[in-house]
Amino acid sequence: MIRPKRLAVATSLLLIFLAGCQTKDIADGVVRTNEPAKGDYTAFGDAFDGLKTVSDVDYYASDQAVTEAKTQFRSENYGNAGALFYKATRLAPNDGVAWLGLAASCDRIRRFDLSDMAYTRAYKLLGATPEYYNNVGYSYLLRGKLQQARTNFLKAYELAPNDPTVANNLKLLSSSVRNIERS
Repeated sequence: MIRPKRLAVATSLLLIFLAGCQTKDIADGVVRTNEPAKGDYTAFGDAFDGLKTVSDVDYYASDQAVTEAKTQFRSENYGNAGALFYKATRLAPNDGVAWLGLAASCDRIRRFDLSDMAYTRAYKLLGATPEYYNNVGYSYLLRGKLQQARTNFLKAYELAPNDPTVANNLKLLSSSVRNIERS
């Protein structure tokens, strides 16, 4: 009998204590614990003014993986680049650059099933950019689908007419049409 009374008293005290806790300045209903209030001091006695909070940081967990992946891609280590771009997509699923890099790496190792999925995700995140259309066009070029490659290269050219990569890929496409090689 004493035990239920103790539990009831403890619960009542806890409810009274929690009822006294209030958050202030919650205009949008979100409690932000990482942003100090004006006039707050750090444990070292200096003010928080000028210190970066989590929302101000420009570094993302996927940055290092993307940088390493780009280096591997430029060195033509497409398998390693793909693995690093995949890691970056796991670290930051909304990183469109990582998805685009993953798609390009998969193209180079002829895993077009994976590149198509990555291009779909990249388009959702990046939208209709010249880089997106250029990469998709190159993917179709690698597959031998020249008409679809041309369509995408022209979309990239419309968005960035002075881009040397797009112009180079259009030249590459025209030479592919003229010089058919059979193995």
